Amino acid sequence: MKISLYIAKRYLFAKKSRNAINIISAVSVAGVAVGTMALIIVLSVFNGLETMVNAIFNTFDPDIKITAAAGKTFVADTSRLKLLANVDGLSCYSLTIEENALLRYGDRQFIATIKGVDDNYAMVTNIDSSMWDGSFTLRSDNGRPFAIPGIGVAQYLGIRVNFITPLNLYVPKRSGDIKLTAEDAFNRKFIFPSGIFEVEKEYDSKYVYVPIEFARELIDLKEGVSSVEVKFAEQADPRAVQKSIVKIFNKGFVVQNRYEQQELFYKVMRSERLAIFFILTLILIIASFNIIGSLTMLIIEKKRDIDILKSLGADKDLIRKIFIFEGWLISIIGAFAGIILGFIICWLQQRFGLVKLHSESLIMDAYPVVMKIKDFIIVPATVLLIGYWAAWYPVRYLTKKFLKNEG
Repeated sequence: MKISLYIAKRYLFAKKSRNAINIISAVSVAGVAVGTMALIIVLSVFNGLETMVNAIFNTFDPDIKITAAAGKTFVADTSRLKLLANVDGLSCYSLTIEENALLRYGDRQFIATIKGVDDNYAMVTNIDSSMWDGSFTLRSDNGRPFAIPGIGVAQYLGIRVNFITPLNLYVPKRSGDIKLTAEDAFNRKFIFPSGIFEVEKEYDSKYVYVPIEFARELIDLKEGVSSVEVKFAEQADPRAVQKSIVKIFNKGFVVQNRYEQQELFYKVMRSERLAIFFILTLILIIASFNIIGSLTMLIIEKKRDIDILKSLGADKDLIRKIFIFEGWLISIIGAFAGIILGFIICWLQQRFGLVKLHSESLIMDAYPVVMKIKDFIIVPATVLLIGYWAAWYPVRYLTKKFLKNEG
């Protein structure tokens, strides 16, 4: 192997009689390097996007969300809640209720989702860390309820945290009686905003948080909840905790972890990542045809050297290894250069945010990049596998032709 590798290195770096072989070899190295670099960059960007999305979802989505399998609300009976509180690995839980409502602030109107939450909600999620103005305060010291709208709702209605102009909420009455006037057909309450949150456009333009007691009075629902949201303890085993909760809330309930709450989104993102990986791999395969061309021309040029090696006692396996190593070295050099270039570009993007995101719905202005060690293992392995195939095929075919007398 040492002899074949030594000769392969000499063939690779030595000047050929035909300059086209040097050019094709350089193009082969460049093609592999660019393909490797592109794979590293794209996978790192997908890692960054996934991390960013997780941060957004973690602000709203609890570790576990319990909802009714049928219907919008259910009664969270005391016995189940006591069993839930005693689950090993559970830190706390929060009761919530959601309902669409018409919002009116001054002369402006907007339809949003009222989400009534209890005092534990800020501990179950990280919503209190995303305040754009004011604070996540559900009620004053004397029990006066407050609302916390998203910045999208606030901007549309012109809401300010001033405790002067109230936010009026209208929800259709649950009774099916026909009312003569619109005022009689709606439950109406007013509330002052104590803060405005900002996370992501979809959430910011949809939700308004209020105390759960206030929400129940508004929608005429005394005991029902839309969901029970759970937070894990720091050292908890998520799967074990979820299994314990499923045993408590079994028939008639849906118990979802964070992935399951956004399952469609995560599946789409992973499918896109896999599709991009295969597309770039296909481009690498196409680029590897340069290696085939380079080796083909090199073997034809070195026919005299092959005859000399045969006369010195070299068998066909040694000769094949020389040219296979030649092609593989092209892939190794290209892969190494691509990894270095990919790392540098990803680092520059992390440090300086060179490529910007032109979207108002995201919380950062530049493409997020997260480099993971597994990508720096999978990508070179894929490149070297393709490089070996690209070298093996022409070498096997041409050496078989030139060494046909060897048997």
